[in-house]
Formats: sequence, structure tokens, C-alpha cells
Amino acid sequence: MRSASPQGCIRGFGVGALLAASAVDLAYADSMGFGVAPVAVVLAAGLAAVLWPARWRPRWLTVPVRTTVPALGTLLYCAGALLTEGRAPFGPGEAIVLLCLLFVAVRHAPPRWAPVCAFLAAGALLTLPVRAFGPGAEESLALLLVGLVLVGLVGGLAGYLRSMDYRRTVAVGETRRAERLAIAADLHDFVAHHVTGILVQTQMARMMAASRPDELDPVLAGIERAATQALASMRRTVGVLRETGEGEPAERRPVGDLVGIEDLVAGFTGPHHKVTLRRAPTVSDDLPHEIQAAAFRVVQEALTNVRRHAADATEITVGLRQDADRLEVSVTDDGRGRHPAPGRRPRWWLRPGRAEGTGDRPGR
Repeated sequence: MRSASPQGCIRGFGVGALLAASAVDLAYADSMGFGVAPVAVVLAAGLAAVLWPARWRPRWLTVPVRTTVPALGTLLYCAGALLTEGRAPFGPGEAIVLLCLLFVAVRHAPPRWAPVCAFLAAGALLTLPVRAFGPGAEESLALLLVGLVLVGLVGGLAGYLRSMDYRRTVAVGETRRAERLAIAADLHDFVAHHVTGILVQTQMARMMAASRPDELDPVLAGIERAATQALASMRRTVGVLRETGEGEPAERRPVGDLVGIEDLVAGFTGPHHKVTLRRAPTVSDDLPHEIQAAAFRVVQEALTNVRRHAADATEITVGLRQDADRLEVSVTDDGRGRHPAPGRRPRWWLRPGRAEGTGDRPGR
């Protein structure tokens, strides 16, 4: 039986508290003699925007829609209440929902929409005291100051996290660019090896042409083989350089092989953690050099990330499995890490000329 993770417990507590606060809003509105229906509609829109699971969220329910519609509903309710009955109460549930929408707008909305969505959410929150006590009342001014402080705190936190996301994206892009340059440098070394062999064999063929012409065929065959290998290596590696997808791992360099992975695992094992290599019998030693090098780089980077971000890991497993022309590389550990993602483990599928990967943290 799996125990709940701390993140799951915190998330469940937050959802429960938000639902309880919304129930308090409905009970308070009913006890004050105001209609429950408008409050229920506003709360339903806000709760749906905040709590709707991402995996079941329709495509049209974007961040701007999720943040602006409930905020506009609150503003319309405030305007209607002030024009008809003069005031209408509010409770903690409505305020918390609007703060959540403000956080979502600042952190996740597209750049052109973020100011608009944040302004509407903050404006809706600041109108709640006016709706409850009327404009100019002392209670309204006091709660307005509290609302401004909350808006500043929530908006500042969301903005800080958004800037961290941007910096992380820029860092990942720079890392990919640097590794592509490293791939190009290694490609030069790898192809230079074949070209040097071609040059030497060509010089030998010229010398043999006059004295031993009948022995030229094996030399020419060697030249053809070296040229074919060099061309194939260039095509495969340049194909990787051209890949610019979001999930593309850039750690493919023609350095290392499957035997080197065993050395990596043996060298990484220490007194506080154990590394196990599980290599399926179907994994062939005759895979193209670039595929073996890609697997080596993936495992090397993953073990490095384990040391950096999951120092508490005690059991680390490196898996290699081949399915037809596809090599699957997986690295798992039991550490908590800095950004845990329960139930997920990174995998990489390596083919000639292509690399695909999944996972929350590349290299873990």
C-alpha cells in the first residue's frame, strides 16, 4: 500500500480548505438574508477555474479564460448588488479563489494577457469590501488596505516564480546550444578519423598502382568503407543537431559506448548508494557508435544529476533494453530530489539519427 506524498497531502488540505471556505460563504449569505444563487454561481466559476484537473481540462479553457471569467463574474455581481440592494456580503472563499486566480494569471498567463488577467483578478478582489460595506465606509478602507497587501504578496510571489521559470528555460536553451557545439566538435574528431584513413589508403593506392595494380581492390574497398561510415556518421549526428523539439535531449555525443556505461556504474557506486545496471539480453553490442555514445551520455548526465539533486538516493538503477532498432535507456532512483514527481521516471529512446525522451527532470 503506497503512502500519500507530502505534496499530495498539502494539495488535498488546500482543496479541502477552499471548499470549506466556500461553504462558509454560502451559509453566511443565507444567514444575512441575501440570495444564495449569485454567490453560488460566482463560487462555482472560480472553483472550476482553480480546481479543474489539467488532464481533463478542455482546450478552450486557457489561462486567460480561467482567470478573466470568474473575475468578471465577481465584478458584475458587485455592480448589481450595489445598484439594487446597496450591498452584499462576501466570505473567505470568494477572496481566496480570487487570490488563486491572481497567482495563476501572473505566473502562467501569456505575456500579452498577464497584465489584463492580473488586473481583473486584483480589481475583483478589491471590490469585495466595497460590496459588503459600501464605498467610503471605514471597514471598506481597512479591508481595502489588507487586500492591497495580499495582492502585492501573491502577485510578487507569482512574478518571482515566473522569472525563475524564465531563467530556467534560458539556461536549458544555453545548455542545449553548448552541447550541440560539443557534438559538432566531436563530429569533427570522429569524421577526421575516417578521413585520415581515407587519405592514408589513397596514398598507398597511388604507390601500388605502378608496382602492384592487382592488389588495389582491397585498398579501394577500405577507402569506400571508411567514406561510407564517415558519411553515415555525419548524417546521423547532423540530424540530431537539427532536432529542436521541446522534449529533445541534447546529450548525444560520439564519445563512450555500452562498455563505458558499466565503468560509469562501477565508478558511481559508493558507500552510501548502490548503482545497479540492468541490461537486457537483447541489447546488442553492434549498435551504431552514435547510439552507444548517446546512451553513454544520457547515463552520465543522469548520474551527475542524481549526485546534484538527489544526494539522499540509496538505490539507483540504470536500465538498457532494445526493441528492434530502438534502444531504451532509463535511470531511476529512490531520492526525493528538489522537484519530486511521484510515479514518473525519465526514459530515452535512441534510434539512428533520432533521440526522444520523457521525464520531469532531464537526467534523473
